[in-house]
Amino acid sequence: MVRAERESRELVLYTDGASRGNPGPSGAGALITDKAGTIVAEEAVYLGEVTNNQAEYQALLIGLKAVVELAPSRLTVRMDSELIVKQLNGEYRVRNRNLLPLYGRAREFIRRLADVRVVHVPREQNVQADRLANQAIDNRSEHGTISMD
Repeated sequence: MVRAERESRELVLYTDGASRGNPGPSGAGALITDKAGTIVAEEAVYLGEVTNNQAEYQALLIGLKAVVELAPSRLTVRMDSELIVKQLNGEYRVRNRNLLPLYGRAREFIRRLADVRVVHVPREQNVQADRLANQAIDNRSEHGTISMD
C-alpha cells in the first residue's frame, strides 16, 4: 500500500470492485483518506476471473487490512455496492456460498477496529476507488504493497 502518512485518528475507506463479465477479468480498488480528504493510502489489485460481488468483497478486504494496520479510532467505509453494505450491516443474509468466507473475513477485520460505520454511496461519490479497480484490470497488475496473506 502506498502511504502518504502513517497514522490518522479518523479514516474513510472507499472501496470498489470491477468485473468485465460476471465472472470475468476483475480488479479491486481501495482508497484510504483522513477526515479532511487527504489520501493516506491507495491500492489497485488485479484479481483474475471472479464475479463482481467477489471483486467488491476483495476490494473491501484489501482496504480493511490496511486500515487495521493504521489503527484509527473511527472508520467510515463507503461503498457503492448496496448488497455488500446491507450484508455487513445485517440487513441481508449472505446466501451465496462463494461470498460467505469473504464476508467472514470482512467481519473479522471490522471486529478488530474500534468504531466502524459502513455506508452506501452512489457511484458518483466512489469515482477514485472505481478508477483504481479499473486500472488494475487494464494493467493486469498490482499497484501498492499490501498482500492478502
